[in-house]
Amino acid sequence: MAGPLDGLKLVEMAGLGPCPLAGQLMADLGATVVVIDRASAPADATDVNRRGKLSVALNLKSPDGLEAARRIIAQSDILIEGFRPGVMEKLGLGPAACHAINPGLIFGRMTGWGQDGPLAMTAGHDINYLSLSGALGAIGRADGPPVPPLNLAADYGGGSMFLIFGVLAALYERNRSGRGQVVDAAMVDGVPAMMGLIHQWLALGRWGQGREANLLDGGAPFYRCYATKDGRALSVGPLEPQFFAELVTLAGLPEAHRADQNDPATWPARRALYAQVFARKTRDEWMAIFEGTDACVAPVLDWDEVEHHPHNAARGTFLRVDGVMQAAPAPRFDRTPAAMPGVPGAPGQDTDTVLTGLGYDAATLEAMRRTGALT
Repeated sequence: MAGPLDGLKLVEMAGLGPCPLAGQLMADLGATVVVIDRASAPADATDVNRRGKLSVALNLKSPDGLEAARRIIAQSDILIEGFRPGVMEKLGLGPAACHAINPGLIFGRMTGWGQDGPLAMTAGHDINYLSLSGALGAIGRADGPPVPPLNLAADYGGGSMFLIFGVLAALYERNRSGRGQVVDAAMVDGVPAMMGLIHQWLALGRWGQGREANLLDGGAPFYRCYATKDGRALSVGPLEPQFFAELVTLAGLPEAHRADQNDPATWPARRALYAQVFARKTRDEWMAIFEGTDACVAPVLDWDEVEHHPHNAARGTFLRVDGVMQAAPAPRFDRTPAAMPGVPGAPGQDTDTVLTGLGYDAATLEAMRRTGALT
C-alpha cells in the first residue's frame, strides 16, 4: 500500500511555502521525493512538510556537489523549485541544463509573480499575490480593510495545487510525446483560475465592488458567521431555499424571510436580527438543535477542538505523529491507499543512501565531505 504515485521520482529544491507542500502531498501518495538541501541540520518533528521525503545536503557551488545534483535529476521524473526566476540557471540547473541530461524531465517552477512580467523579479508573499487577483479586496468587513485568509488562497490554493496539477498534467502528456517541459506555476495565475464563479457573477451584475455586500462575502445574512452567547461562533450557510427553510424553522426566524431570502435590500437589517437571535444561546446549545439537519450550520472550532470533533475523528482527518497534530494524507484511494506518515527526517540524513544508489562509493563520499561538496 504505497499510494497511487508509487514509482514516481521527484526532486524538490529546498525552500519555503508552496513547493514543500506540493512535495509533501506527492510524497504522501507514494512518490519518492528527494529534497536537495543546502546543509545538514537536526530533525524537526514539527516540519510536517518534510514528512515522507528523503534529503541530501549538497553544496551546489562545488563542482562535485553540482554533479551529484545532476545525477539525481538525471534519474527523476519531476523537479520542482520555488526560487526567483534565473536562480536555477545561475546554479547550473536551469531547464536547458537539466533537459540536456534528462530530456523527459518535467521542470516545475513555482513563483508568486511568474517567470516573466514587470513584477517577476520582485519580492512578495501570499497577501501580495492575492491582492492583485481582486480576491483579497473582496474579503473582510465593510467598515475595515481587507482581511488576509491566512496564506491558504495564494500560497497553497493558487500555488501548490496548480504546481501539482501542472507537473502531473505535463507528466501525462509525456506519455504521448516522450518529452519533458517547463511548467510555469504562478500564484497570480492560479488564484484567478479559481474565481470562475465570481467572474461570472461580475459579468451578470450579481457581484458588487463593496465588501460584505454580496452572497458569499458575509453580506447575505444566511452566509456568514455569528457570535454565540459564550463568545464562540457558528458558520451559517444555507444558500438553497430548502436549506434556508430549515434554518428559519430551527432558529425561530420569521417565516416571511423565506419569501425574499435573496433580496439584498433586506440583508443589513436581517444580519442585525440574526446576530441577536444567535447570541441567545451558546454554540453547543445551537449545535444540539442543528446537528444532523440540512440547515448548513456548523461550529467554528478552535485549534484544540478540530481533531476531536466526531466527524473528523471518525474519518481520521487529523493525526498525531510524535505528538504533532497534522492532516492525514488526502485525497483517499480505494485500491492504492497512502501509507500513514512518519516523523519528518532531518535535512541531509539520506545523503549517503541516495548517492550510494547512484554509484558513489564510500571513499568518494568521504572525499566529497573533505572538500565541502557534501554539507
